Amino acid sequence: MMDTRSTAIREMDINRPASARMYDAFLGGCHNFGVERSIVERLETALPGIGGTYRENRAFLRRAVEYLLAHGVRQFLDLGSGIPTIGHVHEVARRRTRHFRVVYVDNEPLTVAHSKPLLAAEINAAITHADIRDPKSVLCSPEVRALLDLDEPVGLLMSSVLHYLPDSDQPAELVATYREVLAPGSHLVISHVTDSHDPAPARVLAEHYAETSDPIHLRDTREIESFFGDLDPVPPGAACLADWRPDPGTPVPSPYRLVHGGIARKG
Repeated sequence: MMDTRSTAIREMDINRPASARMYDAFLGGCHNFGVERSIVERLETALPGIGGTYRENRAFLRRAVEYLLAHGVRQFLDLGSGIPTIGHVHEVARRRTRHFRVVYVDNEPLTVAHSKPLLAAEINAAITHADIRDPKSVLCSPEVRALLDLDEPVGLLMSSVLHYLPDSDQPAELVATYREVLAPGSHLVISHVTDSHDPAPARVLAEHYAETSDPIHLRDTREIESFFGDLDPVPPGAACLADWRPDPGTPVPSPYRLVHGGIARKG
């Protein structure tokens, strides 16, 4: 049964840093404000080289999308996508095939406003303004209905989004709701900040995000892996992102082991 929980509408706020625009700043993008750049600079001072963690997560997303394309998945639903720039899903897919469809989902109004012009010329991709905590609003959105066929395999992407949900939002139950509607052959991709590998830097990261509109909730690797439920893990299974099918000969971009993730398939 589809979860029909209701969520409050997120208001536009340019006075507090937003995670999507911080991510963009860390990646060297231009869709961010001084308030994001300020906290990014503070984080880079507190955790030298932390920008590599964001590049590592984006590289994992690229590898995940390439894996799914190689295994016949041609449509993607990216929950909590942020701003789709600098090597995001549709750019990765376009390098491999003309036959793909992507719907990005975000609840932050400025993120969606920044994203729509970027996607205006891309007929195979769109963004919807919805809250992932309300699966019905996501799955029944006009963009999903127009671009995706949920009776066919989908790549469900939860890249660096679940750690923004507190336990009170019941993330395990929420992910289970999305897993339930996936067609056989679909894949679930998750990456999540953890304090299992490098607890001290993880705490510093969380302390800085506590000042933003999107606080981080650290979870251990066992809980993160439980979000995959009974789906079949893709080898090597969930791991620190640097260890998940790394590109041969590529140096590890981050000095910290802060993000855990993987892919699993619905049989």
